[in-house]
Amino acid sequence: MAYEVNMKFEHLIEINDLNNPLTQVITREQLWRGLVVRAESPKFFVPYMDDCTITERADKAISRTLKFGDLIINDKVQFDPQNYVHYDVAAQNDIPHSTLRMSIEEPQPHALFVRFAYDDGHTAAEDAENEMYNEYRRSAYQEADIDTIKVIREMVEEGLLPASLNS
Repeated sequence: MAYEVNMKFEHLIEINDLNNPLTQVITREQLWRGLVVRAESPKFFVPYMDDCTITERADKAISRTLKFGDLIINDKVQFDPQNYVHYDVAAQNDIPHSTLRMSIEEPQPHALFVRFAYDDGHTAAEDAENEMYNEYRRSAYQEADIDTIKVIREMVEEGLLPASLNS
């Protein structure tokens, strides 16, 4: 399910297929820890990234410097434990301000979803001018997000994200 709201792009990814008994159920805590790992160690999720340095750490936030070849991006990541991870990229060089929020939704016990919500900071007029490019970008975002959940699932299956901190 994907849709736009005010020139934003959002979509949901189902985490647990409760109708398939062969699929390992991921707990909310495992999912949360996987989303935190994505923020703190993004090279597990973005193999073409050259480097990620956490430049500042606060109680519920980090600042990072990401390196992709000659491209350097500084961002801030805020955490609302068990609820969402919010990425904020300030405008820098040729990069406009943008945000990404990954929110955990649980409409019923163990029925987990992650809502990925993007905002590239463009106006409606700019989005209309770039519609063809934006369609490509939405598709790329969705594929990257599917891969994120796939990596989290692999980490759970390999025992890297136990069901609880006491496991």
